[in-house]
Amino acid sequence: MMRLYLGVDGGGSGCRVRLAGADGQPLADGVGGPANIALDPEGACRNILSAAAQAMAAAFPADDPARLMAGTWAALGLAGTVAAGAEEWLASRLPFARSRIVSDAYTSTLGALGGQDGIVAAMGTGSVFARMRGGQYDQIGGWGFLLGDEGSGAVLGRRLVELALRAQDGLIPMTPALADVLARHGGPHGTVAWAIAARPADFAAHAPALFTSADPAATEVLDRAGAEISASIARLQSDDPLPVVWTGGLGPLWAARIGAAWPRRQSDGSALDGALHLAMAQA
Repeated sequence: MMRLYLGVDGGGSGCRVRLAGADGQPLADGVGGPANIALDPEGACRNILSAAAQAMAAAFPADDPARLMAGTWAALGLAGTVAAGAEEWLASRLPFARSRIVSDAYTSTLGALGGQDGIVAAMGTGSVFARMRGGQYDQIGGWGFLLGDEGSGAVLGRRLVELALRAQDGLIPMTPALADVLARHGGPHGTVAWAIAARPADFAAHAPALFTSADPAATEVLDRAGAEISASIARLQSDDPLPVVWTGGLGPLWAARIGAAWPRRQSDGSALDGALHLAMAQA
């Protein structure tokens, strides 16, 4: 059977996969829905397999994706691996010949640093801060939307909504940005109903506009998050400052806002590159 390698990058907003041949050369990519295995393991599994089948159909349109998966060595960097039992649950349901499941922070760090020492600030729907130094991997954060993910899109959005409801109660001044949040979701009661059903990616949709807003509420949300991000990076720094790579959808925005405090370098590659490297390392 033909040997194939599959790298998977799965987070709260969606997943991406890259299929490579036995020689490691990329053949096709696929995309799918959210793949946080703590929040929705069954949905994550479906979305991963759908994206994998998409890539396989693109590379081998005349072949059966199920047969191809049986000969594929996969590595999956996923959000939600901190949840007890999540990796084992997913591994038991994957049809690949071999599967290695790690955090999306780890594959992002491998891809971004390309084997060099440095710090990765991964700022997307969620967030995590990781350091590679002398081959040793260390991580801060990544505890998820409810308990951490400082500076992430989901937490920025949630805090904006919290401020909007506090303003509604007269505890803080109402600002245009806060009034817009309430109006967008049908007033305070509609906002609560929306928030109960909302997923992290829904909260994160509020985040990008904060970085271009002069609204006092936006500034308050960003200043608080910026201090939390800075504390995490400072904790990972050494006496000889390590360069910081900013990744994720909000990475460039945070780098422009607070990144001047540390040496900065461009990413060598993506989380998909890191995942594909891990998949091939199983050989």
